[in-house]
Amino acid sequence: MTKGILGRKVGMTQLFSEEGELIPVTVVEADPNVVLQIRTVENDGYEAIQLGFADVKESRTNKPAKGHAEKASTNPKRFIREIRNANLDEYEVGQEVSVEIFQVGDKIDVTGTSKGKGFQGAIKRHNQSRGPMSHGSRYHRRPGSMGVIDPMHVFKGKKLPGHMGSEQVTIQNLEIVKVDTERNLLLIKGNVPGAKKSFVKVTSAVKAN
Repeated sequence: MTKGILGRKVGMTQLFSEEGELIPVTVVEADPNVVLQIRTVENDGYEAIQLGFADVKESRTNKPAKGHAEKASTNPKRFIREIRNANLDEYEVGQEVSVEIFQVGDKIDVTGTSKGKGFQGAIKRHNQSRGPMSHGSRYHRRPGSMGVIDPMHVFKGKKLPGHMGSEQVTIQNLEIVKVDTERNLLLIKGNVPGAKKSFVKVTSAVKAN
């Protein structure tokens, strides 16, 4: 069954293993989450638990959000996500979920919003190659041919300049290096999506070996 928790990306640092190997890690602060709702097949058509993370001021929320949080006897939450395929018998509304559900060596998937890079050209956005830079080429960083069948039509899916980043990204099969239960921290080997202070969802790896 899937385990999961919501947290905030703090940044990156490094640790040394017992063998002296340097391990780059990402620090995720995961204060205890609150189970806001339990989805069931009878009521919702699927099974999941809804977790809330990071309190938000009541003046910055609306009545539906306040009422939803009051059912779990907690404050309105800023970051709310669902964990599918969880064992519903282990959870109840209002229960707290802490980093203790994970152990060192667990394989996890981390989902977050990637850094926004604004409007970018085809070279940066799609990793295309540039044209010649000399001999009067005058075709340096443009996106390439639009096609020759219909000169008035751009085929759907053509890789063109546009908005880059700020998308939901999941990195799979990461490893938990350390669990700090006192400070509610998860130290994850490698990098995770998003900028510092951005929210992430940590779940059991779907494709774990």
